Amino acid sequence: MDLLDTLTAKGLRGEVPTREEALAVLATTDDELLDVVAAAGKVRRRWFGRRVKLNYLVNLKSGLCPEDCSYCSQRLGSKAEILKYTWLKPDQAADAARAGVAGGAKRVCLVASGRGPTDRDIDRVTDTMAAIKDADPEVEICVCLGLLSDNQAERLKAAGADAYNHNLNTSESTYGTITKTHTYADRVDTVQKAHGAGLSACSGLIAGMGESDEDLVDVVFALRELGSDSVPVNFLIPFEGTPLAKEWNLTPQRCLRILAMVRFVNPDTEVRIAGGREVHLRTMQPLGLHIANSIFLGDYLTSEGQAGQADLDMIKDAGFEVEGAGEATLPRHRADIAAASSCGTTASGCGTAASACGSGGGCGPCGGHAHDAPEDAPAAPETTEAPDDDELRSDLVKVRRRGAGTELAPNA
Repeated sequence: MDLLDTLTAKGLRGEVPTREEALAVLATTDDELLDVVAAAGKVRRRWFGRRVKLNYLVNLKSGLCPEDCSYCSQRLGSKAEILKYTWLKPDQAADAARAGVAGGAKRVCLVASGRGPTDRDIDRVTDTMAAIKDADPEVEICVCLGLLSDNQAERLKAAGADAYNHNLNTSESTYGTITKTHTYADRVDTVQKAHGAGLSACSGLIAGMGESDEDLVDVVFALRELGSDSVPVNFLIPFEGTPLAKEWNLTPQRCLRILAMVRFVNPDTEVRIAGGREVHLRTMQPLGLHIANSIFLGDYLTSEGQAGQADLDMIKDAGFEVEGAGEATLPRHRADIAAASSCGTTASGCGTAASACGSGGGCGPCGGHAHDAPEDAPAAPETTEAPDDDELRSDLVKVRRRGAGTELAPNA
C-alpha cells in the first residue's frame, strides 16, 4: 500500500507526514487495519524498541472543581457518582505513589482537579513531591494542576517536578463546544509556561467526543508544534451524569487508527494510551502496544482500569518489556532537545525550537460540584446519528472506589 510505505519511510527517518496523509490513515478500512498497525509498529520499534513505559496516577483532590469541561466526571454540574475529597496529605499521596512504583511504574502523575493552583497548592504539591522522592529518588514526577500562573512552573521545577501535564484535548476550532470556562489559548499558554520553565511538556487529546477526522489531525499537529514530549491519547469515558454520557462513537478499530495517526505524526515522541483503553480497545489492547510505547498502570482519576497485574501480563504476553528506571524514554536527539529547554529560553522559544526539530497524559483541569450546570454550559457536540441503546456500554465504565481517597488498597 503506497500510503503506508510512505508513512513508514518517513517515520523511520523521523519525518512528519502531510495533513492529507494523516487524514488518510483515519480513512483506512478495517480490512487494512493490521497493515496500519504493522506500519506504525515499525516506526514505534525504530525509536522505542519493545519497551513500554508505565505511568501511575495519584488523584490528589477529586471533584470540587468550577470548570465545566463536558467530558469530565469531576466537572461543574456533574452528577456522576464519583469519589469527592479535598487534598490528600503528603504521606497519603506518597503511599499511593509507592504502590504504583512497586508495580513497575517509572513515572508518578500527581493530579488535582480545579481551574489552577494557588500558591498554597504549589506548597502542598512541593511537600508531596518531597515525600515521594524521599522514598524513591529515581521516580519521575509529572504534575497536573490545571492552568498555571506566572512563576508557578518554575517553582514546580525547582521542587523536583520532571514534567507538567496539560492536554489540549481537541482542535482549536471546536474547543468552545466542550468548555466555556476557559479557552484553547489558555491551555496553550500553560503548556508553553511549563516548557519554558524546563519541565517536560506532557500534552495530549481526547478522542470520541463527536469530533471530525480534521479535528483530530488539527490537535495532533498542534501538539507537535508545541513541542509536547509525551502525547497521552485518551478515549472518552462517557460517564453517566455528564453531557457526553451518550457519546459512544468509538470502536476498537477506530481507536487503533487514531493511535497510528498520532504515531506517524510523532514518530520519535512518547505516545501513551491513556484513559479509556479498557473501555474502547477492550480485547484489542495488545495491538495498541505495537503503536504506543507508554500506558497508565492500574486505575485512573475517577474510573477503574483493569488489574495492574493484568497490565503487566498483557505487556509480557505481547512480547514487550517494562521500561526500567535507568532507561531513557526518549531517543537521544529528542532528550537533548528536552534538556535544552531548561537552559533559560523563553516559553515561546521552547515551543518553536521543539517543533522545528521534532516533537511529541491523561489529565487536566476537571471537577464536579453536585449541583446543576449553568445555562451556558457547553452542550454535547452534535453527532450525525445517535447510537443504539445496545451500543451504550455503560457497564464498562467503573467508578473508582479504591486507592487514593479511600481506605482500600490501590490497584497497581
